[in-house]
Amino acid sequence: MNLSIVRKFVQAIAFVVLVYGVPLGIGGYYLADNLSNSLPALACAYDMDTADHCSLISLQHQMDHRIAPTLTAGGSFVEAIVPTLITLGTFLVLFIFLNKAFCGWICPLGTFQEMMTIIGQKLGLQQRESLEKSSNKKIRPIKWLMLAFLIFFFPLLAGFGLVGHELGAPFCSICPSRILTTLATGDTSEMVIDSTSDGYMMLSIIATFGFGLMMAIGLTVRQPFCRICPMLAMHAVFKKLGLVRLVKEGATSRCEKCNLCTKACPMDIEEIATELEKKDVLMPDCTLCGRCVEFCPDKDVLKMKYAVIPILSADPAYFKKRKKVQSNWEKRNLLSWWRDRKRESGEA
Repeated sequence: MNLSIVRKFVQAIAFVVLVYGVPLGIGGYYLADNLSNSLPALACAYDMDTADHCSLISLQHQMDHRIAPTLTAGGSFVEAIVPTLITLGTFLVLFIFLNKAFCGWICPLGTFQEMMTIIGQKLGLQQRESLEKSSNKKIRPIKWLMLAFLIFFFPLLAGFGLVGHELGAPFCSICPSRILTTLATGDTSEMVIDSTSDGYMMLSIIATFGFGLMMAIGLTVRQPFCRICPMLAMHAVFKKLGLVRLVKEGATSRCEKCNLCTKACPMDIEEIATELEKKDVLMPDCTLCGRCVEFCPDKDVLKMKYAVIPILSADPAYFKKRKKVQSNWEKRNLLSWWRDRKRESGEA
């Protein structure tokens, strides 16, 4: 038993609840409107069985259908912005309890990407332990651009009539969670090429191609879409308000040489190892999965805390056991099994 196993268990429960809410009697089409419609994770409103849906669709619709029309009709800015403030307020109430752990523990799309990586590993495909620093540096700004343009800017322009209606909710049109969660419930209507207009056709092509690309890349690279997800950017904006923290204490120059925490991190956050002064190492790209703490060999250097209460602290004894379990897990795959079988057949 280790933190990763506990997290996988929580992820499985969250996936079932958020994707299959209706069969469990806790969801229903847009019943989420009566709950929050501001979940800090990519649970999709297009999933008719969903128990709740993410705040990004609400924010896009408010830009398109509320703020722009109200201002165009001569209404006050305060009147226009109130629904958006309510959505952000509800988002924050939820976010404070789990912080960025909504990404690493709750998000159905994050869970799916982890499963794709496990499948790739078990098939014996060559895994990319980490992306190159230069590649990672180029990818990181994308999530901020997606948040700014796809969640706020283009929907607002659509509301003012300056761009086509297809850009009223552009992120939802290309979000892989929309295809994943609907397909998971047996609904294939979202995995189509929409020929209603050139704009809708282009967005649906991007969505279908992007979903397939995410699956293919996810077999060898950890969390490919999470790296550019606008929800992760929203989390980064408010991360200091959350109760779950990632803390580094007693760091030495040995950390930079060790680098085991960065290798364990599915988001390749090198700053966890290189930061030697600040105690708060909850970086913008962090999903609070806790793997860096698990794979830190130095006593109490890295800690996950809930407010001031320690959840998990780095421990040499835990590290040795965890490392051994991880090594054994990585050795077991279809390719190695096939090679062993051929060798045994040859010896026989």
